[in-house]
Amino acid sequence: MANPRKLSKLEMQIMDTLWSKGSASIREIQEAFPERGRPAYTTIQTTVYRLEFKKAARRAKKEGNAHIFEPVVSRTAAQRRLIDDLLGLFGGRGQPIMAHLIESGSVTLDEVREAEKTLRRLGKKNAADS
Repeated sequence: MANPRKLSKLEMQIMDTLWSKGSASIREIQEAFPERGRPAYTTIQTTVYRLEFKKAARRAKKEGNAHIFEPVVSRTAAQRRLIDDLLGLFGGRGQPIMAHLIESGSVTLDEVREAEKTLRRLGKKNAADS
């Protein structure tokens, strides 16, 4: 799925479990949540079915009475969609986001250096393509 539909916070949490485990039943997904504040089984079930409708997850097989679900959308594709949505809120400008990440300490100097390397590499690639 090249352009995954927008996923809610709970959907992303469920997808995180599927990405980590590879596949899981609804019960296994529910049990992956911390006991305190754990969503009800039926909430997880409804949300997994919604992910199935959005083509982010699919039923891989059936074990006894339990359907086993697996991710269809990669973690990278889902993360990129969220980042694109976030950038859209800032008119496509990444500077306010980067400034906040740096000021809040969410980005390390090593991560900034890695980002600079990526920018230089992309700059060289774009220059070569021109």
